[in-house]
Parts: sequence; C-alpha cells; structure tokens
Amino acid sequence: MENKPLIRLKVIACDVLNREISFLSSQSRCYVDVSFIHQGLHSTPDKLRTFLQQEIDKANEEFQYNYHSTAPHYDFIILAYGLCSNGITGLKSGKIPLVVPRAHDCITLLLGSKEKYKEYFDANPGTYWFSSGWIERSFQPSEQKYSVLYNEYLEKYGEDNAQYLLETEQGWMKDYKNAAFIRWDCLANMEYYQEFTKSSAAYFDWSYTEYKGKMQLMEKLLNAQFDEQEVLVVPPGKQIAQSFDESILRYE
Repeated sequence: MENKPLIRLKVIACDVLNREISFLSSQSRCYVDVSFIHQGLHSTPDKLRTFLQQEIDKANEEFQYNYHSTAPHYDFIILAYGLCSNGITGLKSGKIPLVVPRAHDCITLLLGSKEKYKEYFDANPGTYWFSSGWIERSFQPSEQKYSVLYNEYLEKYGEDNAQYLLETEQGWMKDYKNAAFIRWDCLANMEYYQEFTKSSAAYFDWSYTEYKGKMQLMEKLLNAQFDEQEVLVVPPGKQIAQSFDESILRYE
C-alpha cells in the first residue's frame, strides 16, 4: 500500500507553549517545524505583528529540506497564538494557507477550547492564569517579582518613591482574587509549578484553583485536523481580522 504524502507544518508559537507544543510535535503524524517567539512581545502588539509577519514571510520561501525538488513548500503555517490584543490582526501569507485558533489568548489553547475558557472565565471573574510556560518564561506575579522590583526602585528613587511606584505600577492587581494553575498531566515536574502558583496565591491573599488542561485543540492543530468551529484557515493573500462575535476571528 502506498504511503500518503507527509503533511508539512510550519508552526510559529509563543514560547509560553514550548513544553506543550514540543510534546505534541513529537507525537504528530505530520512533519512539524516549530519556531518559538519570545513571550515579551505580547506587551507591544505592533512589534509582535511585525515579528510574526517576518516569520510568515520566511516560511513562504522554499521549504528548507527541499532535496531534489521533492518538497517545494510547507502545506500549512500554524500560528499558535490567540488574538493577543490584536497582535495577529493584519497578518497574511503569500503562498501558504495560515491556520490560527479561534482564541482571545493562549489560555484557550491550554484549556482545549474557547467554550471551556468562557465557562471558567464567567464562573471565576478576577482570575490570573498560571501554567508551566508562563512561570518559566515570564515574570509572573510573585513575592520574588515584587522584591526584585522594590529593590530596583529603592536603589534608584529612595524608599518612599519606591513604595509609591510599586503600588502605582501594580494597581491593576486589585482586580484579581484567584490564581488558577493549568495542569497538563503528560508533562513532568508539575509539582514545582503547582507550588509556585500556590505560593503566589498565598502572597497576594488570592484563592487557588487548579484546572486540568486539555490537549485536544493543539493536538488537532499539529495533526492538520482543522475544524472551522475551532480554527480559522486563511487563504493566501487574505489577512486575519477580528470578527467581534463568538467566532473571534475572520479573514478579509
């Protein structure tokens, strides 16, 4: 029996999904080539958009392992991002279809569906989300973070100004009252990340909640199984746009 052609996926992903995507890539039936992008670009959506467009443009060039013209291009470019403060709007691909999950942010990818995320969000307003990737690759709210920032401000501006700056800068924290950890049982060392989240919750006097993450959305993405209710497939030449409804994304 003749083998089916191997589907070639270029995955461009936020680095906070490194563990999950690395695991699922190893299990995929497709060829998966992943580029992880620094999480810090989320805070500057315009820079994120520019950087992602550059990565998309590079993926549209000839497939890097095109031996003797046997594999001229990737089949799909997977953008493992949510809407992310409109950081992905306006992105387009010249030759290869773009595939992006219908999600406001990466928490949807970790929980497995936009419906599950909405369910948790509606039931627990004021929740700050933690995961192994967010703890490893971002400066999450914690006693250590506040101590580091306070000492930096103290050295530069003195005690009174340091306290004032810290309180002003972190004023948004008053809107949160719950720390939620997303656990993927297929990954190792979960105890460390659980304890980090519990410690942060105790420091801010938040409650602690734990949710079991679901791999189904990212697993299907990395196996080129695209459900239009879960992902947007953007034809070449079209660009990603916000839909302002429950579908989250559209193309134009």
